[in-house]
Amino acid sequence: MPDPVDPVAPPPPPIPEPETTTRPSSTDLPSNVAAALACFPLIGGIIFYILEKRDGFVRFYAMQSIILGAAWFLFGIVWSIAWGLLTHIPVLGWIFALLLWLLSAAVNISFLVVLIIAILKAFNGVRWDMPWIGPTARKQVDGF
Repeated sequence: MPDPVDPVAPPPPPIPEPETTTRPSSTDLPSNVAAALACFPLIGGIIFYILEKRDGFVRFYAMQSIILGAAWFLFGIVWSIAWGLLTHIPVLGWIFALLLWLLSAAVNISFLVVLIIAILKAFNGVRWDMPWIGPTARKQVDGF
């Protein structure tokens, strides 16, 4: 005779919440909230990188924010210089103005999309490396 099969399967084990959403940071905010706030370029990153001493998750997002904010700021400076130099060229200036405007729009939208993704990932407790920025931030936070 075949072995009898238990018709009632055991319930699945409960799924634990990510640890980052429950562990308080040194700022007394939940880790995911502090990391999401740290994502705001430059200012948020600098504030949370200085204030947060214990939580590597928050420090990682703060360092990414600092690097992203610095890159965005430098792009603005380079764009302003290029705009000032190239748009005043007779006859070709309007072509350069159009090209620079399109480049600026594309780059700024890209920065904004990466920023929104980072905020959402941080708030959900997921450690996400921004393209090109993430590995550098990880090296800085983990101490090379």
